[in-house]
Amino acid sequence: MANSERRQRGLEVMKKVYAGDVPVPPEGTLDFADIMLEQLFAEVWSREALSIRDRRMLLLGAIAALGEKDVFRIQARAALKNDELSPEQLREVVIHMVQYAGYPRVSGLVAVVESEIAELESQAAAR
Repeated sequence: MANSERRQRGLEVMKKVYAGDVPVPPEGTLDFADIMLEQLFAEVWSREALSIRDRRMLLLGAIAALGEKDVFRIQARAALKNDELSPEQLREVVIHMVQYAGYPRVSGLVAVVESEIAELESQAAAR
């Protein structure tokens, strides 16, 4: 697949994965973004053996284990907006992960999850 075709496929998958919330710089602006689109999204996230929800759960677990709040926030928001996880299920991810990754890494994610749930509920109420 030509790079431009891979990029387009990657853009489509990324938009779906992140509910259109993550902006992508124009092609050629940032090599990192070009590679991410053409490899991660066009070739990995698009594989059919696992659903996007399955991949998201794996990613949430890995990110929780690393204690990466900012990246966890992006993934949590997308999981809620794409109806991949309910608020209750997202809370359960944190409860489950704290047992494996430890309280110091994961406890900070509670506030992230509650903030994203509150934002989603606020948006729903405004409609």
